[in-house]
Amino acid sequence: MSAQIQPQSDIAQVVEKIFSSRRITRADQHRFMSTALSKVRLSHDEQIYVNRVFEALRRGLLKVVD
Repeated sequence: MSAQIQPQSDIAQVVEKIFSSRRITRADQHRFMSTALSKVRLSHDEQIYVNRVFEALRRGLLKVVD
C-alpha cells in the first residue's frame, strides 16, 4: 500500500510565500483572507497557519507593504 501525499492547502501556500519574503502585501492579505473565509471550517493545520501569521504580525516579524 503506497502512502498518498496530500497537496498543500491554499492557506499553506500563501503563508509560505508570506514567510519566505517576511512581508505581507495587500494582494497577499486579500488572498489569505478570502481563502480562509471561503471555508466552512479550517483544519487544525490551517488554524495553525492563520495563528502563525497573526502572531508574526503582532510581534513585528512581518513587514506590511502596499
